Amino acid sequence: MENIDIFAVVVEMESLNKASQTLNISQPALSRKIMRLEEELGVELFRRKGKRLELTRAGQVCYEHALEQRHLERKLQLSLEAFKSAAKPSSIIIGASLTTLQSTLPDLITIYTKDYPNTDIKAITGKTHEIVSLVKERKVDIGLVASKIEHPGLQCIPLFDDHLCLVLPVGHPFVDKASIDISDLHELPMIMFSRGTWYRILMDELFHRHALHPDIRMEIDSFEAIIRLVSTCKTATLLPESYLRRHLIEENDLVIRFIPALEQTTRTTSLLFTEEAVHHPSAQQFIEKAKDYFNPQAQRNQQI
Repeated sequence: MENIDIFAVVVEMESLNKASQTLNISQPALSRKIMRLEEELGVELFRRKGKRLELTRAGQVCYEHALEQRHLERKLQLSLEAFKSAAKPSSIIIGASLTTLQSTLPDLITIYTKDYPNTDIKAITGKTHEIVSLVKERKVDIGLVASKIEHPGLQCIPLFDDHLCLVLPVGHPFVDKASIDISDLHELPMIMFSRGTWYRILMDELFHRHALHPDIRMEIDSFEAIIRLVSTCKTATLLPESYLRRHLIEENDLVIRFIPALEQTTRTTSLLFTEEAVHHPSAQQFIEKAKDYFNPQAQRNQQI
């Protein structure tokens, strides 16, 4: 599916004209590529309403796949960076839960590789209990999870607290609502994290506690896909505040609304490792970088 990346750009631009300018190809040529992809897949990806393009359900699935493919390509590029240097790289294996992989981990890798560019970093993802097991069994050097973990033989360093926010597309009826109560989420059309992730468990507990039954239209593992599809499908979602970077909100025409009941429901993102990891130079450097990044004042106080 050589045109899958081109299709993703069209979805994100929401316009063949804008996408053709971004891709630097003519609009007729772009239209032919999309038609060729639809023929190859045997499904309709867009419904064309005049000059507007509306993503079909099959198109939504295809777009989610395109995002996953894009992520794998970035991961491959990151893995190959170390081999571009003549120096022999050190190595570190990081286990990240699904809810931290796309938000917190990229920042930590960026600040770490700025000072240690030759480190060979491998990331393994899974649900929180799976990451705990990987750390305990020493299959990863460090775990990054959206939870505080108390387990014999494991050390847990809290990095920051997080709470859920209501995320809406521009034009949604709730955007201009004077105040939003947790009860307003009842029967609200929403896109949610897939079942089994920590934040989905947190959401389900919240819904049960307040006797809410939102209209869940889609359940997706990918944070990036949720961000894109909220705007495209004109639905709401609940996302951790730490995920909501300004550029993502602005680029996708989204609005954040805070609800008191959501702000009272917090979860702590933490580093998890064994005592042996302290003697692993790369792991120890990563831990110190993470602590300094999320709590620089505490680090300065320790040095005084």
